[in-house]
Amino acid sequence: MAGPLLEVQQLEKQFAVGGAWLARHRRIIRAVDGVSFALEPGETLGLVGESGCGKSTTGRLILRLIEPSAGHIRFEGRDLVALSARQLWAARQRMQIVFQDPFGSLSPRMSVDEIVSEGLEVHGLGRDPAERDRLVSEALTEVGLDPASRFRYPHEFSGGQRQRISIARALILKPRLIVLDEPTSALDMSVQAQIVDLLRDLQQRHRLSYIFISHDLRVIRALADEVLVMKDGHVVEQGPADAVFERPAEPYTRALLSAAFSLDVAEPDVVRS
Repeated sequence: MAGPLLEVQQLEKQFAVGGAWLARHRRIIRAVDGVSFALEPGETLGLVGESGCGKSTTGRLILRLIEPSAGHIRFEGRDLVALSARQLWAARQRMQIVFQDPFGSLSPRMSVDEIVSEGLEVHGLGRDPAERDRLVSEALTEVGLDPASRFRYPHEFSGGQRQRISIARALILKPRLIVLDEPTSALDMSVQAQIVDLLRDLQQRHRLSYIFISHDLRVIRALADEVLVMKDGHVVEQGPADAVFERPAEPYTRALLSAAFSLDVAEPDVVRS
């Protein structure tokens, strides 16, 4: 497919709050307001900003886990906003998400085998038991887990291992796009580095495209090709990662970088390290 894998144009999401009985007392919150970008195959978009800026809402809108108020989301050339429920269900095989909390996103009542293979059942894949077992084993091996552990339960694994299970669950459907919503923020520093290395390796191996949502600019710096900085639902700065990190144009971006790195962002060689 020529051109971007994903194009988002003037994406908006408004929430009405308060005044359930009297509409005139309701207040409109613009959680996402006019977000636009394009994502090429095999590249990573880093979506950054403080808590409450709208970055996680943007990720969920792109997958239509939340319905947008306005805008267009073109994935593989098709506008997801215009798709029927059945068409969207088919497209979701190629769009997956990994959530922040690996324990909260994994059912404690399901074994690893059931968790990883759930998407196969939803999309009618791997109906042959031998094929299903092969696909589950391959997915677990790709994320660095022993396939023999597949009949254990999430509570028997560490936080980093649980996040690997979440990644395997997304990977088994062979998606083209994965939205990663703060996937390392619940992990300690050493495990964060391991997950970042894993994601980089999987991206190179399968030419995956990532939308990496995080407030941790060090992780974004390690992975992102493009960076989009959000504040109060708006995009305040976007561009190639090197340009945004080394030559930030907006005071808000400079403040985020200064807080994250505790040094002068005008020194690009130091920031790059």
